[in-house]
Amino acid sequence: MALLPVADAKNRLLENAQTIADTETVPLGEAGGRVLAADLPAKLTQPPFDASAMDGYALKTADAQELGSELRVVGSSAAGHAFEGRVGPGETVRIFTGAPMPEGADSVLIQEDAERLDDDRIRTKFQVTIGRHVRPRGQDFREGEAVISAGTLLDFSHLTVAAAMNHPTLTVYRRPRVAILATGDELVPPGSSPGPAQIIASNTVGVAALVRENGGEVIDLGIVGDRAADITAAIEQAKSVSADILVTLGGASVGDHDLVQSTLKASGMQLDFWRIAMRPGKPLMVGTLGDMQVLGLPGNPVASLVTSMLFLEPLLRILAHLPESRRETEALSAGPLPANDHRQDYLRARLWRGEDGRLVAEPFDKQDSSMMKVFSQADGLIIRPPHAPTLAAGAPCPVLLIRPLS
Repeated sequence: MALLPVADAKNRLLENAQTIADTETVPLGEAGGRVLAADLPAKLTQPPFDASAMDGYALKTADAQELGSELRVVGSSAAGHAFEGRVGPGETVRIFTGAPMPEGADSVLIQEDAERLDDDRIRTKFQVTIGRHVRPRGQDFREGEAVISAGTLLDFSHLTVAAAMNHPTLTVYRRPRVAILATGDELVPPGSSPGPAQIIASNTVGVAALVRENGGEVIDLGIVGDRAADITAAIEQAKSVSADILVTLGGASVGDHDLVQSTLKASGMQLDFWRIAMRPGKPLMVGTLGDMQVLGLPGNPVASLVTSMLFLEPLLRILAHLPESRRETEALSAGPLPANDHRQDYLRARLWRGEDGRLVAEPFDKQDSSMMKVFSQADGLIIRPPHAPTLAAGAPCPVLLIRPLS
């Protein structure tokens, strides 16, 4: 099978991806980062009454037409403790922020503009107008009004208004379920004491973090050795939990110890493609197993993370009703770059802003796909298309951001 260009591979992976229609109801406090499944109407009106926006005196504007008007204080209104009576001619009520406006009052004179006199009286020092410093009933929202639209990615501001609308729970789309399976006799979990021929399995942690950052729910299938029976059992476990995506780490090629692809085929997987014209990440496998999308990522740590960014992330975001992440941007090359061969290169690079504010990218000297430290220190990946000619210093080049720039 010929190597598939990156763009073609991505298009084939995503062309039939469908957003998840299933919904679930979650407590309001757990709805952050979820996508709202239906328009959210207010259950009440806010504010539920005309309220004061300041500390001061509630009065009838007609009683304070002239500066120096004197009014008699007949009571007070505080948040949670409304004045029970009515403001009559020549009367005022001491009022505090958020308190209900008393019947008969149509304006608030702030306390700085009132002179306190003896015998519970005040003298006005400011010309009041109708409605000044009054929050009218329903100024924020009214009962039945759809305040938050379906498809909204809920953040702290949305949760605040949902609470104010008296919603203890919210209906959101189900998160995509992503089962992650690491394979290889050499792998042991973090915290272990590896034997002479063993290494720590790190890929699962990074891929799982990317899944969660993009709206997915992780189902960790653990580590299995290079035995078809064990791989088959893990595949059956992914089916049993109704995973939307099965991600395998390592073993997707066709070497003597690479059993993942053949075992998946024996379990009924329809293979679409498995070799991409890219570096790192050539042995990427894509297929379907019933309703489950299968993504076989390379075993090399950096290759697994790069292919996760390029393929797993956009697939997840479609399923999760999330907008495209838009990682790609443009930078200027800090130095000359050599001509490229037939595979699209993703070079780990430092990024910074030049004096003119434009982004500058400088690749690390070492680009081996097993070197995780360099990846963690990189800000982005310089994209070198297949057969790209030599690039001069200062020339523009596409860059894939690993993380937001500070």
